[in-house]
Amino acid sequence: MEPEDDEDSPDASILMRQEIEKRKVGRPAGTANKEQVAIRLDKEILTAFRATGAGWQTRMNNALKEWLNSHSTI
Repeated sequence: MEPEDDEDSPDASILMRQEIEKRKVGRPAGTANKEQVAIRLDKEILTAFRATGAGWQTRMNNALKEWLNSHSTI
């Protein structure tokens, strides 16, 4: 429906159309350079990280970074 066809509130139709045009599909892109992968982990490892609550994947990522830093050969 065109805004001029909406007799009840033509201004609302214009505003609604502007909001819809601004919206994007999906989550906003993150700032980190991350890649989604599929890996197999021992069940107890995964259970332990998940038990820490929201942000468990970030904590797992940080644990892996820490391991790399302490085992770096460079």
